[in-house]
Amino acid sequence: MNDRRVVITGLGVVCPVGIGIAPAYEAMLAGRSGVRRIEAFDPSGFDSQVGGEVRQFKMRDFVPKSYRKATKVMARDIELAVAAAYEAVKDAGLRTKCLVEMGQAEHTHPIDPTRFGANIGAGLICADLTELAGALATAADATGEFDIRLWGNEGMSNLTPLWLLKFLPNMLACHVTIVHDAQGASNTITCGEASSHLAIGEAFRTISNGAADICICGGAESKLNLMGLMRQSLLKRLATNHNDNPANACQPFDADRTGTVISEGAGLIILEALEHAEKRGARIYGELVGFGAGANIKSWSEPDAEGRAIAVAIDKALADAGLAADQVDLIVPFGSGIPAYDLSEARGLHASLGPRAAEVPTVALKGALGNNGAGSGAIDVAAAVMAAHTGKIPPSQNVAQIDPDCNLNVVTGGPVDLTPGVVLSTAYALSGGQTAALVFKPTVA
Repeated sequence: MNDRRVVITGLGVVCPVGIGIAPAYEAMLAGRSGVRRIEAFDPSGFDSQVGGEVRQFKMRDFVPKSYRKATKVMARDIELAVAAAYEAVKDAGLRTKCLVEMGQAEHTHPIDPTRFGANIGAGLICADLTELAGALATAADATGEFDIRLWGNEGMSNLTPLWLLKFLPNMLACHVTIVHDAQGASNTITCGEASSHLAIGEAFRTISNGAADICICGGAESKLNLMGLMRQSLLKRLATNHNDNPANACQPFDADRTGTVISEGAGLIILEALEHAEKRGARIYGELVGFGAGANIKSWSEPDAEGRAIAVAIDKALADAGLAADQVDLIVPFGSGIPAYDLSEARGLHASLGPRAAEVPTVALKGALGNNGAGSGAIDVAAAVMAAHTGKIPPSQNVAQIDPDCNLNVVTGGPVDLTPGVVLSTAYALSGGQTAALVFKPTVA
């Protein structure tokens, strides 16, 4: 058991259905989809031409004027993380350097920056192909062939000296900590789609062990680029039969599911020691009470057919929380829509929860959001926390007939009422084999 209790005081979401937790969750409750035909580039050469894009996104809305120059060396993933961080600290009412400089520190509480940490999950950031291609073109010899000597003498000089800083995975946490003056323990987790859950879990431990009072944690990634689409296409993970009906492409746990869709997004949450939150009069969404992680030792590239790694993570999280399977009231799984992965996750839930797995309301968000990569888990967590906090469960999209082999009680149709209780959220990496689980509950005295 942990020494200090840890609560959630802020939620920051940037995803295809909304920017900010209030509009995003409202869209989830209304059953709106963010999956459309891709507009960021021409996808016509691919079998899957749909994805989840974050639209109407302007970086100047999320950083102070003094920091706008730095946005020129931010890849899309970094931009999403910085925007989600702004939403999270603002939602939590924390008086950070960013909010002060933007003149938005009213009704916020001062904090000790040396006790403010960050753990942020990141994915494989795609290089700016247009910028890189332009530089490579200047390294071609008279026959049009690439010449390594020309690249060293001339080609590289056509890239900004800070070019590499756009694409390092630790730069998400770097920019977030600088702009908000978070001087506490900081780390970057790069474990694919499991990154957000693992980052939140590490922040949970950091606070419970007394090394920080507040942590901003979660993840961000954009798979919405040519390389991201190509990679997932080659791995045969994408739905390819709904280009004319994008909103219905991803069908988590449905009997007719054929794959996932690429997307982008970020979720960052504020974890805080309970006594610290109470002292400053913070609004508390709920309490994080358990964290567990596992690994698929059978394969780094394919799911465990029996879901053992998921079950291990859930068992550890429930044990950490001191709770039993029959106390779980809501499940928010990863639910990618990829047939083998959905079945593996469902079997893991059944292995850990037993008969309860078929009874507990389950919400799968990827049907409306797509696969947000390293940002997916924290977006799921934010929705899970909101469901427990508001007593309203959003419906899963595109689940017409639940796969009997998965045998989960997937919520469909419209929002469903939830008596505040214990919430379980799971995640897994599509490659690498990492799994993680988090358990939340309403805060009680």
